[in-house]
Amino acid sequence: MANSTSNTAYGIINDAMFDAGYLQEGAEADSEQLAIYMRRLCDIINLWQTQGIKLFLQEEVTVPLVVNQTQYVIGPLGPAVTMDKPLSVLQGFILNTSLTRRPLVMLARDEWERLSQIQGNSGTINSFFPDKQAYALNLNLWPAPDSTEVLNTATFLMRVQAKNPVLLTDNTAFPQEWRMALRWGLADDICTGQPESIMSRCQQRATAYRTALENFDVEDASTRFNVDSRFYNTAGRFR
Repeated sequence: MANSTSNTAYGIINDAMFDAGYLQEGAEADSEQLAIYMRRLCDIINLWQTQGIKLFLQEEVTVPLVVNQTQYVIGPLGPAVTMDKPLSVLQGFILNTSLTRRPLVMLARDEWERLSQIQGNSGTINSFFPDKQAYALNLNLWPAPDSTEVLNTATFLMRVQAKNPVLLTDNTAFPQEWRMALRWGLADDICTGQPESIMSRCQQRATAYRTALENFDVEDASTRFNVDSRFYNTAGRFR
């Protein structure tokens, strides 16, 4: 049996089956149960990473700039950056050759569609639009970088995917503090058909531990709100 501090898929599955009343003390899951509940555990991981902040999934990604290129495809096949498709882009900046950061403005799809010209012009990048597709993320920069801008570095803070465990001995991509939530989340998912008392307990504990972890998953610094920089361009003499 996996030890009590194991964060492996094997340990979580066996504990969840015990919680759901499928295993007696000292018993272990068989190969068929492990295969089925491994898929269930991966389903939970894939869903949970799309919800909430998940600070441990935030990663800075550098995107190589190309002269006059507007769109940069990020995904398993690249070609701009080869990685699992990012879940979202949170913010970005340009680091120039003097090591000074220039923040970029994130555009919504409507704002991107309203730009009068996105091809054929190049210059200093000031905005970006992350276009989420099924298997890749298309990062659009505006305007496209010119020959001077490509000397700088484009960096984006992205929420990346938590990798699924492949082997039963693999640790989950969710850190140790999330083990209780994963364990009871799986127990709640697999306990259908069990006595009402077991299903109720699994549901209550799954909700309680998940809520506790979501409340924990916040930045240590206080949150500050700033006026959207795009508003500065909306006021003028003529309206």
